[in-house]
Amino acid sequence: MKNRQTLAEPVVQPQFVVALVEDDHMLREEVAIHLSNYGFKVHAVNSALALDDLTARVPIDLFVIDLNLPGEDGLSLCRRLRQSLPGAGIVIMTAKVALQDRLAGYSHGGADFYLPKPISPDELVLVLLSLGRRVKLIDTVQEWSLSLRDRTLTGPDDAQKLRLTTREKTLLVALIQAEENTLDSVVLCDLFSSSDSDESITKHALEELVARLRRKFKSVLPDGAEPAIKSVWGVGYQLCLQINLVH
Repeated sequence: MKNRQTLAEPVVQPQFVVALVEDDHMLREEVAIHLSNYGFKVHAVNSALALDDLTARVPIDLFVIDLNLPGEDGLSLCRRLRQSLPGAGIVIMTAKVALQDRLAGYSHGGADFYLPKPISPDELVLVLLSLGRRVKLIDTVQEWSLSLRDRTLTGPDDAQKLRLTTREKTLLVALIQAEENTLDSVVLCDLFSSSDSDESITKHALEELVARLRRKFKSVLPDGAEPAIKSVWGVGYQLCLQINLVH
C-alpha cells in the first residue's frame, strides 16, 4: 500500500462484507487489517478458486480484486462476478495503470472502481464506503433474494417465501454464480459429491432435486410464468430468475 497516512480515527460505519482477492500474502494481510480497523468484515483469499468456495458459503457485498492472480485472472473473475452478482460492488486494484488496461477493467471486467497500486489506504476505505452504501440500496429492490444464513428464498411479493433444503440452496448458489446461470449436470453432480462426504449424487437424484425445487417455485410464481429453472438440452440446467445472495 502507499504511505502509511490514514484517516484520522477509525469510526463506526455500517458493516459491509468485503472479499479481498490478492495473491501477495503480505499485501493481502495489510489491506485486510486496515479495512477491518474501519469496520469492514473482510474475507481474504488468494485466487478465484478460493473466492468461489468463499462465496458459496458467505454473502459478499464488495469485492476488491487484483488482476494478476494464479489460475483465472482478475479480469475474467470480475466479468464473471458482474454477470452472476450484478448488484455487487467491484474494485480492481492493480499495478497495470495504462489507459487501455483501465478501460478494459471498466468495459470488460465491469468494475466500479479501478485503483492503481500502490494503493492509498484512505482512498480504498472511502471508495468502499461509498460503493457499499450504493450496494445496500440496490439490495433493497432486488426481486428475489436468497439468505445463505437461514436458507430462505424471498420474492418481491411478501407471500413469495420458500424454505430450502441444504442441497436446494447449494444448487441455487452454484447456478447464481455460473456463467449465464447455466451449469452442466456432470459439474453439479461433482459439486454435490465433493460437498457430501458420506454419499455421492447421481444424475437421477439431481433430476429429482431440480424437480422438487421447480415445484416449490411454481407454488409461488404467477400462473403461466416461465419456469425458474429450465433444462438445457445436452448441457444441464439454467436459472431463469435474478436472485441476489444476502445475509
